[in-house]
Amino acid sequence: MPIPVSIPRLGWNMEEGVFVEWLKADGDAVKSGDAVFRLEGEKATEDIESLDVGTLHIPATGPKMGDRLPVGAVIGYLLQAGEAPPTGAPPTNGESTHAPPTAEVVENPSTASENVQPLADRANHAEAAVALTAITPRARRLAARTGADVSHVRGTGRNGRVRERDIAALAPTVPSGDTIPLTATRRAIAAKMVESRQTTAPVTLTAQVDATNLVNLREQFKAAGSERVPSYTDFLLKFAAVALQKHSGLASQWTDAGIVPAKSLDIGIAVDTESGLLVPVVRNVPALGLRQLAEQTSQLIDRTRRGALSTRDMQGGCFTITNLGAFGIDAFTPIINAPECAILGVGRIERRPVMDGDRVVGRDLLVLSLTFDHRIVDGAPAARFLQALAQCVENPAPWVSS
Repeated sequence: MPIPVSIPRLGWNMEEGVFVEWLKADGDAVKSGDAVFRLEGEKATEDIESLDVGTLHIPATGPKMGDRLPVGAVIGYLLQAGEAPPTGAPPTNGESTHAPPTAEVVENPSTASENVQPLADRANHAEAAVALTAITPRARRLAARTGADVSHVRGTGRNGRVRERDIAALAPTVPSGDTIPLTATRRAIAAKMVESRQTTAPVTLTAQVDATNLVNLREQFKAAGSERVPSYTDFLLKFAAVALQKHSGLASQWTDAGIVPAKSLDIGIAVDTESGLLVPVVRNVPALGLRQLAEQTSQLIDRTRRGALSTRDMQGGCFTITNLGAFGIDAFTPIINAPECAILGVGRIERRPVMDGDRVVGRDLLVLSLTFDHRIVDGAPAARFLQALAQCVENPAPWVSS
């Protein structure tokens, strides 16, 4: 029987993806492992490979570039020799934004004079109209809240079902400047930030650390003419791995079954891109020398900014580092990259006067901000981790191998 080609789930909370293009044409032979189409997920665009073999059949109603499709939506079929393509529209687990409505919405005559009624009356009539119209639960709540008349709305959902976006489109345009559309990446970032704030018990500790020896060590790398001088983030990746080996609770995750320790110290680094904040993961940091680490982070950052990351590149981290020092930031409160336990915020390194006995001397000071999930670890263990990290910064040489 025909094998469905469907939209996969690329991310932990992905509900829909944006179709980019077909990589195979209608009638092409497809082998296992062949890339069939390209899909934009939460934070990455990926080539979707086939696990099966057959001849690709793309229905006339197949997706177009830019269509938003729910996970599980069938967009084509793989046919075997002599097999006929299915008739009718492909089944779907959700709704596609490009599909035209196939049925008219039931009208509710009681709302015909909506434009001249006060808002309270409009809300009552809206609730009545909602009851008679094919409409999603979220659209129903929005219509009841805003008093929108859905009786004349042509829904964009399957079989003319009214969706939340159809109700939102009825709202008057506010002349306050151009609206910037929400991209899939921006939506994913927003959802993850809100999820983190709602499901963790975040506490932030800050510590001012003497980074003079670290600055001097990095200058030695520069003076040696190293092909790739490690960044301060590279050093902190190594130091964080050292501290996590001593204080493993900060690398754990909270689950309903219990607290799960990390199997490998894979650490994420926050990267600023044109499309938003992305967090590629450096695998098995303790096993990498500093030069190897610098090479890997450089390649990861380059691929991140070129939009060439895969979803896997951003999964599986046990800890995250985010550095805003280049922007002149001293300290801040980073948001935990759930389901991880903790995230380290790195500020700028600034030369400041400090007391050394009775003398005033100049030292390079760095502020570290550790946000951790208090459900997993308490304040004292988190403070001990930050203390161990500070000791590495203050005396970096023993922890750095080329």
